[in-house]
Amino acid sequence: MKVCFTGGGTAGHIFPTLQVDDELLARSSSSAFAYERFWIGTKTDRDRGWLQEERMKTYFISSGKLRRYRSFKNLTDVFKIIVAIFQSLIILSKERPDVIFSKGGFVSVPPVVAGWILRIPMITHESDASAGLATRINARFVHYVCIPFEHAAPRLSPRYDAKLIVTGIPVRFSRERASASIGREILGIEDEEPLVVVMGGSLGASRINELVWNNLDKLTETAFVYHLTGTATDHHPSHKRYASKDFLDEKLQDVLQAATVVVSRAGATAIAELIELEKPMILIPLGTRASRGDQILNAQRLSAASAAVVLDESATDEQFVETVRHLLHNEDARNMLIRNTEQLHTRGARSLIADLIVDITSREGA
Repeated sequence: MKVCFTGGGTAGHIFPTLQVDDELLARSSSSAFAYERFWIGTKTDRDRGWLQEERMKTYFISSGKLRRYRSFKNLTDVFKIIVAIFQSLIILSKERPDVIFSKGGFVSVPPVVAGWILRIPMITHESDASAGLATRINARFVHYVCIPFEHAAPRLSPRYDAKLIVTGIPVRFSRERASASIGREILGIEDEEPLVVVMGGSLGASRINELVWNNLDKLTETAFVYHLTGTATDHHPSHKRYASKDFLDEKLQDVLQAATVVVSRAGATAIAELIELEKPMILIPLGTRASRGDQILNAQRLSAASAAVVLDESATDEQFVETVRHLLHNEDARNMLIRNTEQLHTRGARSLIADLIVDITSREGA
């Protein structure tokens, strides 16, 4: 069986897909199950680095984007998308995969269109509560649309209901493997010291960064603060009981497991990873000025279930500090959030998606 994976642009597209790949690799190594794979994606340093670590054959194509607002770039990017479709046709004709698995992002649309032209079976996965434009386009061509939970993807047309399958989101972290003691050893802090881990995604979040930097004195009076600033800034202030890094992949689950409280954006993959680790969350979703509002919907779902504390991007310094302090000092409140995440936890996502890939391949090959 040969699988083409496609998607990219953020860690939220790459890491869940690599979990599905790991599952298929594990199955192939424990049986006579033959497995080959390759990736069609964007030529960015981050994506390339993550895929090289997995030793996956990778093809890079032109990447265009259809924006939700008027822009001259919409016209120029149409030509990039057309070029990318032809590039994808060449790649897929050469490799002849048995199935295409798309994780989304605009780079996934040309391979999906090309796959439809070549009549290759396809599956796409949407992590957010609301389907993005790439997923809405891909849904026209694929056999299955995997969604994170029941009633997700509300922006999809009802005519795709028969394609929807609830799988959850494949995550790279595991409570069984994560070690709080290793995480605290990495940071050089004692077991009893409260720890706040702040992260805004692989690129970072300027508003979250500002809230932390503006209030370092107050925050570090209460806890040690470990801050993942993202790669879009090189500002790493020196401060007592504070450490920062632009991005952490290896051992991140150990650091998060050690956290008393986690402050995060509300990306679907990040939330799924924190639910897996049963962490009390303060979510600050990206607003509609810079997104389609998917993070707001993700955060609202947790807030409605009393599984996270949600702050708006317009929250003041005082509101931010008070919210962090309240959770740090209130063990009952933290435990309530953890208990309520249980009802949101969909287990076995990577195995469910791998089953779909194997099943669709066997049926098409029969």
